[in-house]
Amino acid sequence: MERKNAWKKYSDEDKNNVFTFADEYKTFISECKTERECVKKAVELAKKAGYRDLQEIIAANETLKAGDKVYAVNMKKAIVLFNIGSEPISTGMNILGAHIDSPRLDIKQNPMYEDSDLVLLDTHYYGGIKKYQWVTLPLALHGVIAKNDGTIVDVCIGEDENDPVVGISDLLIHLSADQLDKKAAKVIEGENLDVTLGNMPLFGEEKDAVKANVLKLLKEKYDFEEEDFMSAEIEIVPAGKARDLGLDRSMVAGYGHDDRICAYTSLLALLETESSKKTSVVLLVDKEEVGSIGATGMQSRFFENAVAELMDRVGEYSELKLRRALANSKMLSSDVTAAFDPNYAGAYEKKNSAFFGKGLAFAKYTGARGKSGCNDANAEFVAWLRNVMDENDVAYQMAELGKVDQGGGGTIAYILAEYGMEVIDCGVALQNMHAPWEVASKVDIYETMRGYKAFLMAE
Repeated sequence: MERKNAWKKYSDEDKNNVFTFADEYKTFISECKTERECVKKAVELAKKAGYRDLQEIIAANETLKAGDKVYAVNMKKAIVLFNIGSEPISTGMNILGAHIDSPRLDIKQNPMYEDSDLVLLDTHYYGGIKKYQWVTLPLALHGVIAKNDGTIVDVCIGEDENDPVVGISDLLIHLSADQLDKKAAKVIEGENLDVTLGNMPLFGEEKDAVKANVLKLLKEKYDFEEEDFMSAEIEIVPAGKARDLGLDRSMVAGYGHDDRICAYTSLLALLETESSKKTSVVLLVDKEEVGSIGATGMQSRFFENAVAELMDRVGEYSELKLRRALANSKMLSSDVTAAFDPNYAGAYEKKNSAFFGKGLAFAKYTGARGKSGCNDANAEFVAWLRNVMDENDVAYQMAELGKVDQGGGGTIAYILAEYGMEVIDCGVALQNMHAPWEVASKVDIYETMRGYKAFLMAE
């Protein structure tokens, strides 16, 4: 079942739409490298499209009706947006769900120390990474400092071309005989991912003079005291903007494709969707890379509570109707999959792999090995989706995540499936997944957005 290359269906003029959309997406992931930054940008875009804050509507005791557009934010790290359809919400919703956290390094709560006239920050890696990929790269600091007087200070160092960057050292090849004998998982240890901040001592200081100088600079720029690390959330991410990859500019290399590439395409699909029969929903959550746990992860009750509040505002709420709304819904778990890579062909089963240029990739099931921990969509739902995509001329493909015994992965799909709704994984195929710089095909990004729009409007 060979799928056609999606580029072939576009004229030169139509390809401009693909490249324009990719440029807008590159701006998004270049500016939004944390969950908070993604939510802030989503709210900004939603307001421009006429969406209103659900909490403000509740506070004003206003009612809602078909055609109204609202959003709700959870702790500045997750967001859900609703475009209310003409049918009762209890008949079900069309939901796109993605995550906006990405693998990275987090600063510990007592991180700063001086050693050998160098100041370093101790980190704790977040999500599944190959630790050796994070050394010798220009890195940036993104996040917030919450001071004990209630002040919140945004931090972003390393993105402006005039900013300094930080980095993690590696052992020079001349002295690395022992290091190179280690397995890849041990070449760089987690506790050795310490970020170098400075080397210049503060004049007049006798002890930890370099540390004193760095703290002085932080005090001047952010009114920051060392104890403020205790209530700071600062993430270490690759510095720099997303770039075109390939001499034909057909691909995008950037940090955080997983899963902001599906978050952005889901968001834009919703914002460009007009009235429909079904209520259209986009849900962007945190903590997927560490098990979807916590108050901002998919396992929290945020989404369920938001739907309940929405139904109450349209005069439709009851516990039974809420359960019906969730069970009658259809969902695309909008998450990335692995694109076939000829350099590592042995890890893939080629007939059932996703390929660059062949559009939106559906994964009927995820999990590992014997489908352990999977969500497995039923045949009827897959057939319904095939019809939706075909009717809207969306390029799509079916895929698995590598060979059966090679490994595997999961998404938020199984959590939503617990409500009894129809759920399947689908998104953009990537190379270099979970690396500091991931790669995606521009035409796949565009076709994914088109597929998401078709799904949201489907009956």
